[in-house]
Amino acid sequence: MILAQLSDPHICAPGERLFGRADTTAALEEAIRCLGHSPTPPDLVVITGDLTERGRPEEYAELRRILAALAAPFVVLPGNHDRRAPLRAAFADLGVLPATDLFAYTVESFPVRLICLDSLIEGMGRGRLGPEQLAWLDHRLTEAPARPTVVALHHPPFPTGISHVDAVGLEDADAFAAVIARHRQVERVIAGHVHRAMQRRWAGTIASTAPSSTHAVTLDLRPGAAAAYIYEPPALQLLHWEDGIGLVGHILPIGRFDGPYPYGK
Repeated sequence: MILAQLSDPHICAPGERLFGRADTTAALEEAIRCLGHSPTPPDLVVITGDLTERGRPEEYAELRRILAALAAPFVVLPGNHDRRAPLRAAFADLGVLPATDLFAYTVESFPVRLICLDSLIEGMGRGRLGPEQLAWLDHRLTEAPARPTVVALHHPPFPTGISHVDAVGLEDADAFAAVIARHRQVERVIAGHVHRAMQRRWAGTIASTAPSSTHAVTLDLRPGAAAAYIYEPPALQLLHWEDGIGLVGHILPIGRFDGPYPYGK
């Protein structure tokens, strides 16, 4: 099984550009083109939040138009730039999203189980899962202790070392870690929000973040460094599961590159 993680596309309304510069529609279209031309196309795509820039219905309509080009099935979850009501209205036909309340749900039809969580606090940059959602997660993990599982959310559950990102992190990361640590079948926790690829050991498993399809957060690890962004090459994360091997993560750059060429020629 191949699970592709796209994150933080920040889609704007048609004709608008992010920060007056970035064509986020073209950037996501290029990411989808890369997935379509991959020799190992994904079985499932998860988009881990900040789907749109302002959470407006016209932005979600534009996102749906772009995602129609995906050959694989996809699921979504909210980030801090999203709004639940217009998101739910735009994606109600996916068949897995809850009709009300939080966007917490499972995807069961693949060798690796995917559990999606909702860390959105509407109108705020920081995130929270809350005790009810954490209890729901604990129950879902308890019911399938032998099944390899990936847990997805928007806000990473660990400090990144980038001050302005950590200022809007996950408020209840310790409580989240306590749940994950009880369940050894969790192969990985994946997140977005940081607009960079990161990974670390966390709560007895691996936690990682995917880059954005549009722009990167500047890698400045000085304490108190000012918030800044940079147009580094965008990328996405691929997770490959194979029985007998386990789960292996890859970063796939988004773009048009020379090759591939066979070795020895």
